[in-house]
Amino acid sequence: MANYTIFGTGNMATAIGGVLEAGGAAVDHISHDQGAGATVAGDVVVLAVPYPAVAEILGAYADQLAGKTVVEITNPLNFETFDALVVPEGSSATAEIQRALPDSAVLKAFNTNFAATLATGAVGNATTTVLIAGDSGDAKAALAADVVAGGLRAIDAGSLKRAHELEALGFLQLTLAASEKIAWTGGFAVAE
Repeated sequence: MANYTIFGTGNMATAIGGVLEAGGAAVDHISHDQGAGATVAGDVVVLAVPYPAVAEILGAYADQLAGKTVVEITNPLNFETFDALVVPEGSSATAEIQRALPDSAVLKAFNTNFAATLATGAVGNATTTVLIAGDSGDAKAALAADVVAGGLRAIDAGSLKRAHELEALGFLQLTLAASEKIAWTGGFAVAE
């Protein structure tokens, strides 16, 4: 089991922390109120914050993130219009973060899950599945093992390039929920 530091204390940060703790991992949180003075103790760092907050975290903590696995869960949406992603076409938030953290293994995970489905472990009648993309096979396997230990399913969705598709899927799911076409307790499921 890895030791995790989660940036954020909101619904997603709490739900992800709950899954990891249920599997036996040690988890600590860094809140926005703590500012740039906090110590990143975890071997694995989860950025459970809105995409616009990532730049501030990278600016303040880049040195502490070097050599660590960084799991980013963002869906880089234009939250004013809810009609587009705000990363360069063909890229992803994950790819942008990996460029900013060349000495870290950056993974995309949890962005296609809602907090409620992480907390309950179910999407309808299906077990919640966490899709994981990134270029480090070891980092993906370690995160997947901790997710499974916490009672969920995990699927290696491929290389860092697949983060682009995961963000598009997350974007679609969020817009459907925001327009009340699906519930925040539902979403997409992966059949076994």
